[in-house]
Amino acid sequence: QVQLVESGGGLAQAGGSLRLSCAASGRTFSVSAMGWFRQAPGKEREFLALINWSGGRTFYAATVKGRFTISRDNAKNTVYLQMNSLKSEDTAVYYCAAAQMYSSSPVEYDSWGQGTQVTVSS
Repeated sequence: QVQLVESGGGLAQAGGSLRLSCAASGRTFSVSAMGWFRQAPGKEREFLALINWSGGRTFYAATVKGRFTISRDNAKNTVYLQMNSLKSEDTAVYYCAAAQMYSSSPVEYDSWGQGTQVTVSS
C-alpha cells in the first residue's frame, strides 16, 4: 500500500496561483503513475492531470491544460500540481492518487490522499 499526504491548499484570489504537494511513502516501487483529481460539492470526482512516475510523461484534462502543471521529484517521492490563473470554478477538494498503470480513470487508482481544500475567491 502507498500512503499519500497532500498539502498546499488554501485560499487564493481569481487569477492567482497555488502549488499543491503530494508526498508518497510505503510501497512506492509499485507506482507507475500519479494523478491529481478534484471534487466540488455535488459533483463527481474530476481528473486533472497525471504523470508517469519514472519517465515524467504527462497528460492533462482540457479544463486545466495550459494553467496547471504536474511535476515530480523522485528523490523526495513527491508530486506537485502548480495551479496558475485560478478561477472560482477551480474551488474544490483536491486529491492525489497513485496507480499501477498510466491512466486518467479514477478506477485505476488504488491509493488516495486525504484531500486538500482549494478555495478561489472572485
